[in-house]
Amino acid sequence: MTPQELSKAKDQDLISSVAAMNRAAALARKVAIQTDTAIIVYQDNKIVRLTAAELQQEIRQGNA
Repeated sequence: MTPQELSKAKDQDLISSVAAMNRAAALARKVAIQTDTAIIVYQDNKIVRLTAAELQQEIRQGNA
């Protein structure tokens, strides 16, 4: 679903799911940094492995 379609959804749970997924992604990144592990993300139409160091660099650059 596109953001426009989600904004028109009648189910409040569906509308709220995007925010919940963003919170879950942020928590996954935080835990990966704390445990010095990598995470796998879909970025620029590719599956990418990001190390804890790369995640920390993203945060410093304001990209996370």
